[in-house]
Amino acid sequence: MWQRTLKNFTQHPKNDILSGLTVALALVPEAVAFAFVAGIDPLVGLYGAFMMGIVTALFGGRPGMISGATGAMAVVMVHLIQKGNEVGDALTIPVENLGLQWLFITLLFVGAIQILAGVFRLGKFVRLIPHPVMMGFVNGLAIVIFLSQLGLFKVNVNGSKEFMQGSDLWIMLGLVGLTMAIMFALPKLTKKIPAALTAILVVAAIVIFGGIEVSTVGSFIEDGGGDGLQGGLPTFQDQIFTLLYTLQGHWELILSTAVILAAVGLIESLMTLNLIDEMTETRGSGNRECVAQGGANILNGLFGGMGGCAMIGQSIININSGGRGRLSGAVAAIALLCFVLFGAPLIEQIPIAALVGVMFMVVIGTFAWSSFRILHKIPLADAIVLIAVSAITVWQDLAVAVIAGVIMSALVFAWKNATMIRARKRIKDDGTKVYEIWGPLFFGSVQNFNTKFDFATDPNKIEIDFIESKVSDHSGVEALRNVANKYLEAGKEVKLTHLSPDCKTLLLKWNPDFESVIEEAIDDPRYYVVTDVLDSEV
Repeated sequence: MWQRTLKNFTQHPKNDILSGLTVALALVPEAVAFAFVAGIDPLVGLYGAFMMGIVTALFGGRPGMISGATGAMAVVMVHLIQKGNEVGDALTIPVENLGLQWLFITLLFVGAIQILAGVFRLGKFVRLIPHPVMMGFVNGLAIVIFLSQLGLFKVNVNGSKEFMQGSDLWIMLGLVGLTMAIMFALPKLTKKIPAALTAILVVAAIVIFGGIEVSTVGSFIEDGGGDGLQGGLPTFQDQIFTLLYTLQGHWELILSTAVILAAVGLIESLMTLNLIDEMTETRGSGNRECVAQGGANILNGLFGGMGGCAMIGQSIININSGGRGRLSGAVAAIALLCFVLFGAPLIEQIPIAALVGVMFMVVIGTFAWSSFRILHKIPLADAIVLIAVSAITVWQDLAVAVIAGVIMSALVFAWKNATMIRARKRIKDDGTKVYEIWGPLFFGSVQNFNTKFDFATDPNKIEIDFIESKVSDHSGVEALRNVANKYLEAGKEVKLTHLSPDCKTLLLKWNPDFESVIEEAIDDPRYYVVTDVLDSEV
């Protein structure tokens, strides 16, 4: 057991440590930017990235996966924080930053929901996400990452953000291009050192020693209204328990936001886990990741972090840089905290262009370029789902896109299966007409199933054989009951053969007289019907 734990923690310490340092550098502007999106202090975003990172690195379900503050969750937090600040200003004794305190309270519920999802083993449902949805998610997220980096090409001009122009733009593009060139060429020469970290250090050295005036991490924080990276250790937020009285009349907002944040966090984390599984050809534990994500968000609520979930961009940087063990994620989180405690002056000198170049390479590596090649080869419905999920990810957010994609795929699947049901007809020597049903009988195929029978002209003896069919849900059972009753009401004899035991049980509950209609056979099937009625009796 301890050998397996050690193997997951690290197999290549040097690779994990160097990769973790690379990820930590890339985490800084992301955490700061997402904190600005949510309207909170950058240190809250950095603390959140640290606590998410260390907890999920040590206890999560996917060694090598990186968690931190994310844009998908930051967008959901905005309304809650704004509303909280409005309430705080209107109180008899005004409370400063009440919206932030509300966020910490909300994160406690987010964590509880995510832990329950893991305890009840809901993480396995990520396997139900179809491949077109997965490809659409990857493509959409790559586009989102790309678009988010474009904001770093803007500078403050008379209090407003405008895109760079002239020499500033060309210098920025040149440094971004140099970063990308190093990351592209270095692995072809040697893979002993991470290309991303090398590119960042080389570009930073050129800027610092060359005295080039460019946007840096420090100037980025100042432009956003922050005071810098320097800070202390996260502190326990005991005031959140004394501010519960401010939630009177606002519990619906807190709980609804918590549910959305928990869902967004789990979907993005489990999708990222699935992607990293494919990249490394290993398998992580979705349920364990749910519990770790929940625990990390509770810790954020208690100690003043922004909260978050898995980060696909940083996770890919880690994997591509050689980080495979839990040590890489732990190093990234600890290094990030060290930047806040001791290394702020140095980290603030890193040019934004170097980090943008790293993220652009992540975009190139993340985007499923093969989707262009296969679009005309896959079914039209799958192609539409792939494109729709990509577009919705960019237009709305990841959670909405994935849910929409799964619903679209489910409807396509239901429609295809609804048209598959068939009824082969033959007459036995004794004059009995046999309907041999082929294909699934469920809510989608009920209408087609009903059209297969000719109640008025059929002979007096009818047999409906399900040896090649499956009654999949309660709608199918109800349709079968109605067909049998119509024959019985017409004074005809009907036999139902090759039904599964659970299907027989449900039919007898509706009408005990069906015992004479159902014909037992040695080769009756043993599958189960998906129905709440049956489950309630088990």
